[in-house]
Amino acid sequence: MSRKKTKKQIFTNVEVLDAAAKGKTVAKAPDGKVIFISNAVPGDIVDVQTFKKRKSFFEGKATVFHKLSDKRTPPECEHFGTCGGCKWQDMGYEHQLNYKQNEVTNNLIRIGHIELPEITPILGSAKQYFYRNKMEFSFSDSRWLTLEEIQSDEDLGDRNALGFHIPGMWDKILDIRKCHLQADPSNAIRNSVKQFALDNELEFFNPRNQTGLLRTMMIRTASTGDIMVLFQLFKEDKEKRELILDYIGETFPEITSLQYVINGKANDTIYDQEVICYKGQDHIFEEMEGLKFKINAKSFYQTNSDQAYELYKLTREFADLQGDELVYDLYTGTGTIAQFIAKHAKKVIGVEAVPDAITAAKENAQFNGITNVEFYVGDMKNVFNANFINSHGQPDVIITDPPRDGMHKDVVQQILNIAPKKVVYVSCNSATQARDLELMDAQYKVTKVQAVDMFPQTHHVENIVLLEKR
Repeated sequence: MSRKKTKKQIFTNVEVLDAAAKGKTVAKAPDGKVIFISNAVPGDIVDVQTFKKRKSFFEGKATVFHKLSDKRTPPECEHFGTCGGCKWQDMGYEHQLNYKQNEVTNNLIRIGHIELPEITPILGSAKQYFYRNKMEFSFSDSRWLTLEEIQSDEDLGDRNALGFHIPGMWDKILDIRKCHLQADPSNAIRNSVKQFALDNELEFFNPRNQTGLLRTMMIRTASTGDIMVLFQLFKEDKEKRELILDYIGETFPEITSLQYVINGKANDTIYDQEVICYKGQDHIFEEMEGLKFKINAKSFYQTNSDQAYELYKLTREFADLQGDELVYDLYTGTGTIAQFIAKHAKKVIGVEAVPDAITAAKENAQFNGITNVEFYVGDMKNVFNANFINSHGQPDVIITDPPRDGMHKDVVQQILNIAPKKVVYVSCNSATQARDLELMDAQYKVTKVQAVDMFPQTHHVENIVLLEKR
């Protein structure tokens, strides 16, 4: 059966009205249908070419800009528009915050159908660039070419790249010269590695053919000054491996943890791989309010350290602990929130599905001399049940910080059964948060809402909600 080709349509002189989910913007077609646009700013007047048609909406791209919005600002990065990592660099930061705030409020009202208190204005990030503490770069022997390059007759020469995946294309890598997301020496390390690999004819990976040596490189930088670099190699080649690792260790002596993984699998995930420490420690330390957190190659840690501190302070403030409470911290990860609030509570119990994360949480708590925390491994919907409550006690406060999918409905039901006085719900996806809040609405009233911007130049936004027993 042949697939019906979508007929492309062009709409002229369309005003871009608002920001939508996932970094897109919204306009209206003459027939009233919504058009989602991937490359415009609210306030622009544009011609749009559609590339997808659905029953109630189109998806398209602005091809001609008749009038530019006053919300625009010149993007900082030379790769903006191709890379896809920072979709909102061309929008002023105050407008980004405004749209993020609106998204959270609209989701809570439209999806959650809940009554809201007066909403505290979103907390912006002090740093709008160079705020990330972790970046992963991919090697490729067939880099992404721009339209200009493809149409030119010039010899394109070297096709090797070290950079980011083009959105929606698993095998295409954009070569990056300067990224504005991670502070020095991140760019210097990446550019030096690429040049050294070229000079020494080290093979860049080809994901389609599954060939080559250099696969990915992760750089982690910490507020303590620690730096971790992890190379992922497709196969073992002792001579070439030592060549590049020795070079990077000598050129950047500030690297405190230099590690590698030999991964011959079809995918890049390292969670099932052995990480080998080549030089320095097999971990780095992050610090927050005097607490130290040990982070290894597989650890999760909030990607914006400075803003994570603000997020955790607000979470602690919402919980308003008096010192005599039993607190459950669900989806505790490596136990950062649990340890951050421990001195204000009688006891904190953290639950998390990833065993490595719990091992790290226990180690960190011991390292920080915190004795009133306990951590347990298990899938939340299975472990967090009546037996668990019977053995560990009835919590006064529950803090929950689930992944993007939100909480499993059994977990929501269990919270309702336990009925703590307060629930502090931290979320990176206000749509699934709103869905969960609707399920809790009969028993809990939302008394505080605070959005926090962890990722400037992107559409992502965190949100904290305080729920109090009706």
